[in-house]
Amino acid sequence: MRRIEPPTLDDIYAARRRIEGTVVRTPLVRLYADADATIYLKLEVLQPIGSFKLRGATNAIKLLPPGTLERGVYTASAGNMAQGVAWGARALGVDCSVIVPEHAPTTKLDAIARLGARTMKVPYDEWWSALVEHGRAGMPGTFIHPVADAAVIAGNGTIGLEIVEDLPEVNTVVIPFGGGGLSSGIATAVRALAPNARILACEVETSTPFTAALAAGAPVVVDRKPSFVDGIGGRGVLPEMWPLVRTLLHGSVVVSIAETAAAVRYLAERAHIVAEGAGAAPVAAALGGHAGRGAVVCIVSGGNIDLTTLAGLLQA
Repeated sequence: MRRIEPPTLDDIYAARRRIEGTVVRTPLVRLYADADATIYLKLEVLQPIGSFKLRGATNAIKLLPPGTLERGVYTASAGNMAQGVAWGARALGVDCSVIVPEHAPTTKLDAIARLGARTMKVPYDEWWSALVEHGRAGMPGTFIHPVADAAVIAGNGTIGLEIVEDLPEVNTVVIPFGGGGLSSGIATAVRALAPNARILACEVETSTPFTAALAAGAPVVVDRKPSFVDGIGGRGVLPEMWPLVRTLLHGSVVVSIAETAAAVRYLAERAHIVAEGAGAAPVAAALGGHAGRGAVVCIVSGGNIDLTTLAGLLQA
């Protein structure tokens, strides 16, 4: 099994210095809602690519030696990490390719193309294999793993620094769980700086790899049903990520597709924020009382949602 060395707090501070000037320090804003918790939104939708993925991708790319970087980079992504890697590659003038699953939303594919990256659309199983194998034979350049990469995790951890600096009294942080790279990075920073805070992964009912792994005591294969929530959920927790997430996270919450859709509408109508399904899921958890009381921070991880999908959700 591959081993991922978890980043230290010093690694995360170093990542913040490295990505400064490219990544936005996003605001933490109060969501005024009728709920048991005092809800705050960490608005990663305001990153230049509309997603937190710019943090980890930028840190990983900037750590590559010049000789390696010249050969280009590639990743496997449904859209947001692809944009992060493509943004970083374009800034440095190097080639970028992206392996995307065949169900990838048009909005995200168009954004990848605008950033100058090439895409290779493959069946979901082949896309998942690239994640498991950390790359694909025949692809040029260095593979930037969207999840299981210490540099990516450290970049994601800069969100945790900002949360504690802006809200030292935070009680709970709710993080959408895709593969664990976001949650383990944030948890590393928050546990070091606010050790009494709880860190919860959030999943949707159509795919619950982390919840299933917690119940089984090890990663297991889960059924995955396609839905408008395309940014989280997979076939299972990657084995190399399991030691990190099982020790860093305090548990998981699962929300329904209906709750997530309602949260997308709520954010648009009440907070004037456009969030994709993955970004709205933690808000659904907090609004539904699944995250407990006190100061609850929801990571609104991205806002890259197809306009037709958004229109349908808003009209429901």
